Amino acid sequence: MEFTPEKFRKLFPHLAEELGGEGTVRISGVRSEREEAERAADFQPSAVDFLRRCDTEEEAEEILSYLERRGEITHEYAERLRRQLKERGLRSFGSKKEPGYYFRNRGP
Repeated sequence: MEFTPEKFRKLFPHLAEELGGEGTVRISGVRSEREEAERAADFQPSAVDFLRRCDTEEEAEEILSYLERRGEITHEYAERLRRQLKERGLRSFGSKKEPGYYFRNRGP
């Protein structure tokens, strides 16, 4: 059975509101490591969170080296992030997080 958006809204108004109404969450980055996703769920900054605060790829490389040196990320994960940085660019990790990001983007 196929629905037009209008028919879907008419049959399922609350679901349609949840799916596309106010409060919809846009996904702008992907976490490929389970540990990264768990840290994000616990509101602990992850490597990706730190990378999203960088202005340049050089800053991002410094962050990756620092986290790897401290043992906060594995060498393999750091290399994967470096490869993504080189191939897809800094903003492939998500939009830039400016100061005050968490105060402006709090959940409900």
